[in-house]
Amino acid sequence: MSLALIPRLIAAEIAATPAQVVSAVELLDGGATVPFIARYRKEVTGGLDDTQLRKLEERLGYLRELEARRGAIVSSITEQGKMTEALAKSIAGAVTKAELEDIYLPYKPKRRTKAMIAREAGLQGLVDAILGDRSADPVALVSGFLSEGFPDAKTALEGARDIVAEGLSENASLLGRLRDHMRKTGKLSAKVVAGKEAAGAKFSDYFAHTEDFARVPSHRALAMFRGRNEEFLTLDLEVDAEAPRGESPAERACGAALGAGGAGPGDKWLRDAAAWAWRVKIKTSLTLDLMAELREAAEAEAIRVFARNLKDLLLAAPAGGKATMGLDPGIRTGVKVAVVDPTGKVLETETVYPFQPKNDLRGAQVTLARLIGKHGVKLISIGNGTASRETEKMVADILAVLPGEKPVKVVVSEAGASVYSASELAAREFPDLDVSLRGAVSIARRLQDPLAELVKIEPKAIGVGQYQHDVDQHRLARSLDAVVEDAVNAVGVDLNTASAPLLARVSGVGPGLAEAIVAHRDENGPFAARRELLKVARLGPKAFEQAAGFLRITGGKEPLDGSSVHPEAYDLARKIVAACGRDLRSVMADPSVLRQVEPRDFVDERFGLPTVKDILAELEKPGRDPRPTFKTATFAEGVEDIKDLKPGMVLEGTVTNVAAFGAFVDVGVHQDGLVHVSQLSDSFVKDPHAVVKAGDVVKVRVVEVDVARKRIGLTMKSDGGASARDQAQERAPVAKPARGPMQSGPQAGGNAFADALKGKFGR
Repeated sequence: MSLALIPRLIAAEIAATPAQVVSAVELLDGGATVPFIARYRKEVTGGLDDTQLRKLEERLGYLRELEARRGAIVSSITEQGKMTEALAKSIAGAVTKAELEDIYLPYKPKRRTKAMIAREAGLQGLVDAILGDRSADPVALVSGFLSEGFPDAKTALEGARDIVAEGLSENASLLGRLRDHMRKTGKLSAKVVAGKEAAGAKFSDYFAHTEDFARVPSHRALAMFRGRNEEFLTLDLEVDAEAPRGESPAERACGAALGAGGAGPGDKWLRDAAAWAWRVKIKTSLTLDLMAELREAAEAEAIRVFARNLKDLLLAAPAGGKATMGLDPGIRTGVKVAVVDPTGKVLETETVYPFQPKNDLRGAQVTLARLIGKHGVKLISIGNGTASRETEKMVADILAVLPGEKPVKVVVSEAGASVYSASELAAREFPDLDVSLRGAVSIARRLQDPLAELVKIEPKAIGVGQYQHDVDQHRLARSLDAVVEDAVNAVGVDLNTASAPLLARVSGVGPGLAEAIVAHRDENGPFAARRELLKVARLGPKAFEQAAGFLRITGGKEPLDGSSVHPEAYDLARKIVAACGRDLRSVMADPSVLRQVEPRDFVDERFGLPTVKDILAELEKPGRDPRPTFKTATFAEGVEDIKDLKPGMVLEGTVTNVAAFGAFVDVGVHQDGLVHVSQLSDSFVKDPHAVVKAGDVVKVRVVEVDVARKRIGLTMKSDGGASARDQAQERAPVAKPARGPMQSGPQAGGNAFADALKGKFGR
């Protein structure tokens, strides 16, 4: 394969044409970003979307690395003087790195081996003699090949066997066939390390586990690899375990590679040597290769799932610009409180101690009520960590007696909040704010706009994947960064309010230019037009081209600056508006006139039909947010701990994570429940993500509760996924609230607090 063939190969993989791939590669090589190409260069690429472009970008890197390696191998073999026409053809035809390395193996410089020592002692001649006369007894042929290093028949024949084994282990064609055989028929076997049953109990599912290698799902593979890394499990790839020794398909294939199919003594010796080579060298080597291959595939799937969940979380519905109170729950350390205005600016912070050991429930409630009234709080965002349900109950008691319109309380994921709190970014943003209170600010802001806040946190710390610490960290970071970039640019960014971390994710910007944009904004005031970006230090025409369409200016002098129409197409947009007989602002306010426009009338040499249609869609709904409408889950009263759950309960919850085997749902008991893929729908589900995504609010029924192992089985099937007795329980029984920390102490009663509030607000 040559570099010229790469576009054809990628095109087949992403359902495109080679010409589309060539055009996309030219844009990428020219410094264009995937979001920019997908949104503003549809004519050039024939409409490749961001998913296709990401796959193209990834495969392009792999194939270019493959070609570089191919060139290095050709140079190495040529320098050795061993290149032949057949070998060159074989190297050129390799389509994977593994296949290429198999071919190179015999020519790869290596440390001194037993086979090399045997050859130096002249034992290649003995091997040739055995191969040349199969009817002769190999023992009888040894006498002419004895030496100081190989003084007798036994050692000489062992040396000859080493030569034969090395030859087989470097036979690229044989290795390819054996690798395929192992993939298709092998069994992955896991066993517990003797004496570590108790310490490794969390891996008990794999203490005596065997399954088809070809069918091992990503999550089980990574679980077993983790168990092995922590030295609780041993793993092996069993091949042809039932076959008699020497008669397995793999051993026969090795013998056939030597042409040892006859009945002579030489044939028997060669078959024995081939069987030994398989057991001692080849199987071990290929098992390592295939285990690495399995791990790589499992990691790729885990990264894909993580990336997909992260995208769903980033694109979750924003609650919008409303005064918000963020509560970071805690028991001994107190509940940290932060109130932010509709733009996310911190107005006031507090720490209250409603739980043990202080038990100042009334004082905490009075403080929260005061802050709600003082700042006109419309939303209360409660972190879902320790004491979350107790904190939610405390807030519910407050809201029950508040007069007038009540704030909406929402439990949100606090994953990554502590990471952000201790970060350099948070220290710069809140130099005078205690680390513990920064988390409450983050919890408040992530309800207002999840995307704007979560971009400040290292993606893998957000916690919507499995085994993220076990996978290749470079690949994970690269994939998650791409997801964040795509999400930010899909939504668009307000140029005059966005933080530097959010601006840094905009196409063509990056951290340095983001800081420069904020510094320019701080010094000169809000940007009045997109074109003013060119006044920012070090932001040139190329960066402007890449970024401008994704940056919004609301209420500026140019109405199109508040849309996703790129400045390069403003003239086209005005031409379309002129054809409607209206001015731009009136068309954007009442877009019904656009339906009379024929898009093809505006196609020219510069802008094709895709761009014209995009402009019409944008003029119809300028600056539209692609994210869904905000809604929240309501947790059942009195169900606050896993011990409160009973089979048959119907609960509402929020999907926190989607994996290949199902979805995890937060039902408010500090332990997510699992809806197995088989329980997601009444119909067959191949991909859980086709049914649910992170952030979805769903109704589930409890099927099983294992308190000891902290496992909750849930179902979304209409029949409840349980027995007829369980199905009869149509509603979740409301348990009496347990006497938790919030209810202990002399001030546990709510009447005094309610009376105080009535007096405070005149009720």
